[in-house]
Amino acid sequence: MNLEQKIPCVNVSALAQLVGNIAQTDGDYATQIPLLTIYRRSAATDPMQCIYGLGLGITVQGGKRVTLGDEIFDYGPGQSLVTSVDLPVASYVTRATSSEPYLGVRLELDGRVIAQVAAEMDFSIPLKIATTRAMSVVTLDEGLLDALTRLIRLLDEPKLIPLIVPLIQQEIIVRLLNGEHGPTLRHLVTAGSPSQQIVKVIAWMKQHFTDDVPIDDLATKAHMSPSTFRQHFRAVAGMSPLQYLKHLRLQDARQLMLNEDIDAGSAAVRVGYESASQFSREYTRLFGAPPLRDIKRLRESA
Repeated sequence: MNLEQKIPCVNVSALAQLVGNIAQTDGDYATQIPLLTIYRRSAATDPMQCIYGLGLGITVQGGKRVTLGDEIFDYGPGQSLVTSVDLPVASYVTRATSSEPYLGVRLELDGRVIAQVAAEMDFSIPLKIATTRAMSVVTLDEGLLDALTRLIRLLDEPKLIPLIVPLIQQEIIVRLLNGEHGPTLRHLVTAGSPSQQIVKVIAWMKQHFTDDVPIDDLATKAHMSPSTFRQHFRAVAGMSPLQYLKHLRLQDARQLMLNEDIDAGSAAVRVGYESASQFSREYTRLFGAPPLRDIKRLRESA
């Protein structure tokens, strides 16, 4: 299913100029503002398997696609993507040239601040959907675009960053909760909601993904029957609990082989696989190549 949004009506030219001045060559740019990263690519890229955490992504120029399970999220200039829990996705740039490169912004969000702000807000329309997907793409509104532009302009005033950035970040969270991204974030802080129970289980899985934990035990942690748990888990994460667990293990194994220079068999054992052949099959299915070839390709491209 393609969830491409309508053509945005906001003007992002000023934001594009700011981002382009910072990212004058291809790469990922960490900034002096904590949790803010800027990206530039001069050509379309291959899909990259990764984990998107709680955060806000903006396409300023060009186009980007994120796939979550069998869903496709396309977003172009002036469109934003919010993820409210850690989700295994494939991400890639779809539109970029040397004369008009892809420009993007990523702002990680603080779950504690979201909870605090949501508790103080008066939502006139209560959420009716019991569970909602933990990822959404919408067009930026003028207020959010203005807040993001002011945030990036602060990079020219480093002495003011510690004082003003927390205020703008809080404003951004207020605007996200009050806008079209609101349901994606609000379900996560609604006490006792099915989405919040799933989020708690996902957080636990991230810490214990190498353990052999039956899915029924995860359902018990969520205070749900196994069938209800699977239904709500897929609604939030876009995949089954078992698929999510496999993604966590394979992503971690890939990082172990890449960063610690260990072989595939050792990595498989470290992340909880008992069968090396099963590990190799599932790794190839996810990353498109067997472990040895995939790691070699990553190192050559780096």
